[in-house]
Amino acid sequence: MVAQGQDTAGAQGVDLDVVSRWMDEHGLPSGEITDVTSIGGGTQNVMLRFTRGDRDYVLRRGPRHLRPRSNDVMLREARLLEALRTTDVPAPRLVAACTDPDVLGGAVFYLMEPIEGFSPAATLPSLHAADPQVRHAMGLSAVRAIALLGQVDHVAVGLDGYGKPAGFLDRQVPRWLGELESYSTNEGYPGPQIPGLVRVASWLTDNQPEQGRPGILHGDCHLANIMFRYDGPEVAALVDWEMSTIGDPLLDLGWQIATRPASGACSVLVPPLAAAGGLPSRDELVRHYREFSDRDLSAVDWYTVLACFKLGIVLEGTHARAFAGKAPKDVGDTLHTLTLALFDQAVSLI
Repeated sequence: MVAQGQDTAGAQGVDLDVVSRWMDEHGLPSGEITDVTSIGGGTQNVMLRFTRGDRDYVLRRGPRHLRPRSNDVMLREARLLEALRTTDVPAPRLVAACTDPDVLGGAVFYLMEPIEGFSPAATLPSLHAADPQVRHAMGLSAVRAIALLGQVDHVAVGLDGYGKPAGFLDRQVPRWLGELESYSTNEGYPGPQIPGLVRVASWLTDNQPEQGRPGILHGDCHLANIMFRYDGPEVAALVDWEMSTIGDPLLDLGWQIATRPASGACSVLVPPLAAAGGLPSRDELVRHYREFSDRDLSAVDWYTVLACFKLGIVLEGTHARAFAGKAPKDVGDTLHTLTLALFDQAVSLI
């Protein structure tokens, strides 16, 4: 039974009466579903927060109009979150997952515990806004979180087969050049106009380090995908695990360095935090990572260049889709500008 919020939920493809029956079948606390609110985020995936049986939940499913791999992504996320429950990695805690798409009209979904924290992409609480030492510690806490993630034995926690770690670094340049080439199917897209593209790709290939032991990657761990506690600088949870896999975890470190708000254009990812400043330097991030990891960090710049290369190509996809009317033009233009800035950063590093 649903007391309120049905219109909001129904508009996003979530029949909460169906969810109630499914929860009953799986032994979760019974009662009315109340206090239904939609949670915004960096993706088009649907997230609803609600209360049932004196317990709060967040439901997550794919976008209202499912993409070909939306259900696979949700199932992978649920598997990963379940595996991380027994670790020190700050991540959402999975409650239960519905793996049958027929239950909710074609979409699988999962329930997780709400995260009591904030996203620096949207706001800074007064504690964090007023104190540069707190903001500095936020940056260090983010690095600690990904270092802990990279230390997890993925096989021991049940993630064997979650990715293909063998040859992970070997595949990166051809994989993402192929992705970039695929954007030409968008009508009107003139092709990638990215200065430095060929130079960066060649440098990555010629200077590729030996891959270390495999581990879990978040895959998109910029600060907008990290939530922080309200009462201090600590990470409350790494969120948005859509690009997670098993490979070389040092790419996550390179990603955080590449997307530091202090690096210029990446300030658009977390405007309030970028405006406030006070975040750690690149060298401080590397030193702090070393405190929680035994990995060889001598090739950090290579991983940073790879992060610029990969993220720049990912963002260019929205720019290409905007030409075909599949994304807002202003968003496509903004992300293309960020792509160019990331490649400029990569060129400066090489």
